[in-house]
Amino acid sequence: MSQPIIWIHGDCLSPENPALQEYPEAPAIWVWDDALIEEWQLSLKRLAFIYECLLELPVIIRRGDVAKEVLAFAKEHNTRKVVTANSPSPRFDAICDKIEHSLELEVFEVEPFFDYDGYIDLKRFSRYWKVAEQYVFE
Repeated sequence: MSQPIIWIHGDCLSPENPALQEYPEAPAIWVWDDALIEEWQLSLKRLAFIYECLLELPVIIRRGDVAKEVLAFAKEHNTRKVVTANSPSPRFDAICDKIEHSLELEVFEVEPFFDYDGYIDLKRFSRYWKVAEQYVFE
């Protein structure tokens, strides 16, 4: 079997992504999720920020249904394994379920930025940071 592919998503847009660290030579994919962009009404400023992060990563950028694009990318690279970093998003779980119907999926845990068990609105960074800064700068 060939090496896996890496699925990069918005909850781990970092060169320190554990999947990139574990498989530095593996091809990686990012998929612009049109449904999520519309649902969350992501601003052009947020999209530009994400794109700038992607420019620092060794990633192929696509657009469409995330699970379908990841599966197609795996097929193009003749692999049966996808690796990615964990995410707290329920949408992440649904995408993983679709991928796991066809391929092996390995999910790496990400070192949390801070410990917190409550609810945080992840749609806007400012809402996240309002909670996070209380723990980061203790």
